[in-house]
Amino acid sequence: MTTTATRKASARAQEKTCVTLKEHIVEIISDSGEGAQRCGQSLGSIAARMGNGVWTTEIIPAEIRPPARSVAGASGNRIRIGSGYVTNGGNETDLVVAFNEQVLLGRVNARELKPGCIILLENMWRTHSDPNVVKSYIEAYDRLVKADFKVYEIPMEEECLKLTPNARRGKNMFALGILCRIYNFDLQAGREQIALTFGKKERSVIDANVALLEAGYKWAKANIDFSFSIPATPHNRPQISINGNVSLALGVMASGMDICAMYPITPATSASHYLSEAFEKVGGIVHQAEDEIAACAFAIGSSYAGKCAVTITSGPGYSLKQEGIGLAVMAEIPLVVVNVQRGGPSTGQPTKVEQGDMLTAIFGSHGDAPKVVMAPSTIEDCFYSVITARRIAETFNTVVVILSDASLSSSQQPFDRPRFQESWLAPPIDQSPVPEGARPYDWDPVTGVARRFIPGQPGGMHTVTGLAHDRDSHVAYDPDINQEGLRARSLKIAALQKTLLPPDVFGDEEGDLLVIGWGSTKGAIEEAVAELRAEGKKISSTHLRFLQPMQPGIKEIMRRFKKVMTVETNWSDNPDDELIDADNRRYSALATLLRARYLVDVDCWTEVRGQPVKPGTIRKVLLAKLEK
Repeated sequence: MTTTATRKASARAQEKTCVTLKEHIVEIISDSGEGAQRCGQSLGSIAARMGNGVWTTEIIPAEIRPPARSVAGASGNRIRIGSGYVTNGGNETDLVVAFNEQVLLGRVNARELKPGCIILLENMWRTHSDPNVVKSYIEAYDRLVKADFKVYEIPMEEECLKLTPNARRGKNMFALGILCRIYNFDLQAGREQIALTFGKKERSVIDANVALLEAGYKWAKANIDFSFSIPATPHNRPQISINGNVSLALGVMASGMDICAMYPITPATSASHYLSEAFEKVGGIVHQAEDEIAACAFAIGSSYAGKCAVTITSGPGYSLKQEGIGLAVMAEIPLVVVNVQRGGPSTGQPTKVEQGDMLTAIFGSHGDAPKVVMAPSTIEDCFYSVITARRIAETFNTVVVILSDASLSSSQQPFDRPRFQESWLAPPIDQSPVPEGARPYDWDPVTGVARRFIPGQPGGMHTVTGLAHDRDSHVAYDPDINQEGLRARSLKIAALQKTLLPPDVFGDEEGDLLVIGWGSTKGAIEEAVAELRAEGKKISSTHLRFLQPMQPGIKEIMRRFKKVMTVETNWSDNPDDELIDADNRRYSALATLLRARYLVDVDCWTEVRGQPVKPGTIRKVLLAKLEK
């Protein structure tokens, strides 16, 4: 700490006070390539090891490598640490570590920092050789102090150079040490996390990073005059702390699927990265195709051979796969498709969150191609959704689409380590002779389901195409046969719906307002609803896991409330805009479906800022709706 304006924490090192908190939100931000994301992930894992509830949210710039020291180039991680179970990223940030002032200003301009937020700011720029950089730093520093942020200048570069010749690649672990001291985390847990993070590197790399961690811890102990304690809640069962993409990948392995075919696309790619390292250990194969269409075709061919396969993508890739998905529907070949949604249209916002693909997943394709569409709402749910999707796909010989999103994909959360069950796996491939007289598409008149013929089964030879066909798989353009095939493929969705349970209601079964959501907004919605219920408001929520078919009982639930609205992160017109009226207003995706299906007046509120929606924002919206 080098300036008079800076808080003289080192002079009061012996007067430290430890404040006990229920929760805190901390950010680590830097230019791309400086390791802030890894620092944040490690802090979240350490907190989870200590028994705290955690939810991390990656801060990812829109460009792969934005210019250094740019306001729009912030890269890092946001970690919400709580005493109990944490279900979302929370509201504004309480403490931020910034490696330069420009990325910090990006977060200030986005209104992501709480008033009075504590800022630990790298001070190397104050004495930089470029006078323009010095000027920029001082102006930003003065602006932050004037705005009543609590700014602490930290000599990260200076301290790291004592241990490594490349401070840029070391200050993230130095910052991790500072944070471990501030939050009173066990330093040994930090050492263990570094050993795990850099486990594939040489021992010298691990030792160097541990030395930086310890140096940061020691420096903070001597120079920072505050600390926090967030009491942990002991866990009764072993926990894992992973992000949504890793959870999906683990679900693929646990489901018994053997093939994952995909083409790299943000923000879905890290799922294939994990599978590429681990899938072979359980007998699986990751196929990286030359493009999205080929990946889908490869997965369909693999499924046709006997076992269901999965293809993983994001919005633009899903669009390219749609003709292939139609083939799987027509030929009734089981297929699981994971769409990790991102901002659109076109290239849109590749690293930002949005729930814009629901209607595409349900209605996309030429002609009528009914599919099952699911939406996991937590990181744990990502794991179990894949297992469920595989079972549905093979039971009904159909396509199951899983709609994750950029928020779930990169967010990290601890949950109970799954205990493997044999029932998760697919049964052995049936190679017994086909019964005499059986037909490859002998659709059941009630359920629409036909017995699946596996290539190689004696007596089961038939031709498969994407053309309209009869029960013997012969190409057929007869009007009645086409009608029969369409009916059977639709009946399968209805048959699945009869097996589903009504969605749970969070809160009372009746009241003034029901909030309906889907996907990654669940935690934020329920937190906002819980706060309003604690104030005596008659409000409840429900979250839909199945979007096609919808679970039974939804209409009955809605009719028990005076008002119903959805909260989503896709577009809807603002009814307060001058041009918008009842005739031209575009409703959000789920609200559109609910209004059409159940003939209930469902309102909606949406936000498409590319950021996970905050519970505080939802709370304000719901309160305004209640007061109308």
